[in-house]
Amino acid sequence: MLTIAPELRAKIVAHARADHPDEACGIIAGPAGSDRAERSPTFYRFDSTEQLRVWREMDARDEEPVVIYHSHTATEAYPSRTDISYASEPGAHYVLVSTRDPDETEFRSFRIADGVVTEEEVRIAADVAGPGPE
Repeated sequence: MLTIAPELRAKIVAHARADHPDEACGIIAGPAGSDRAERSPTFYRFDSTEQLRVWREMDARDEEPVVIYHSHTATEAYPSRTDISYASEPGAHYVLVSTRDPDETEFRSFRIADGVVTEEEVRIAADVAGPGPE
């Protein structure tokens, strides 16, 4: 289960809406082994050079990706074959936001490990610092 603070969910959705009609992507990092994201996340747009820099910065701070998110602009919030092939962090929550409908937002979370996609419940809770186990 992904438990996420409402302000973090709102920031992810706002980023996805702001970048529409282009896909948005980002990461919320947290202390390694904690399964918790920091209350003040930093969002990144990835190209390969920037992604390498971000992962090195996380390593230097003993952090890991807790939530890796991106948007789908014309399809449902479900991992595509390409998304599955790129998923390389089996411990991360993969969040997808669909911005295909301007009045409704699909916000779903998945675990992706060894090509297997498992949807997980998303709980919005104001009493948590970020994502974490139930």
